[in-house]
Amino acid sequence: MGSKARLFVIIIALAAWAGLVAQFFLTLEDYPTVGATLWRLARYFTILTNLMVAVSYTVMAATGRRLASGWLAGLTLWITIVAVIYHALLANYDKTGLDLVADHLVHTVVPALVVIWWIAFAPHNRLGWKVAAIWLVWPLGYLGYVLVRGAFDGIYPYFFLDVGRFGASQVALNVVGLGLAFWLAGLGMIALARRRAR
Repeated sequence: MGSKARLFVIIIALAAWAGLVAQFFLTLEDYPTVGATLWRLARYFTILTNLMVAVSYTVMAATGRRLASGWLAGLTLWITIVAVIYHALLANYDKTGLDLVADHLVHTVVPALVVIWWIAFAPHNRLGWKVAAIWLVWPLGYLGYVLVRGAFDGIYPYFFLDVGRFGASQVALNVVGLGLAFWLAGLGMIALARRRAR
């Protein structure tokens, strides 16, 4: 990995960890223990995906080696979806101070930096089209996880997954729609990777 690519990797890792740490301390203000705070944060796709970014880019920063092209492309896809869903459906632009900084680090800054790095420095191998289905394992696994958690405690991290509000049938349709959106976006990512590989 070249020096520019590695410097960019370090910046991404630092931004991801900074966003996660800031979110942790903001959440800690409302919860009595570290364990309760971590359990609360572990409910969010944004937090878990940013954690994947933080760990992956820290490994690359430490070793100076790129991770597998399929993993980097999938990670780029997932963190991009974080930004798209947030800004399209969930954004709260009334936040201030550390809350604003933390919010935009995990929803805007880190996704943008990861996309830029992937375009500029990631290996663009000719990924097979079936990889788009493999990339669904994380988002669909996450959806199953939060729906099971919600069934026990009645708390859903995103309004479009709230079974109590919309009912099981509508949430099931929402899940299918999200899965389709992830799959189509994955196909687009593969098409771009294959184009750049040429």
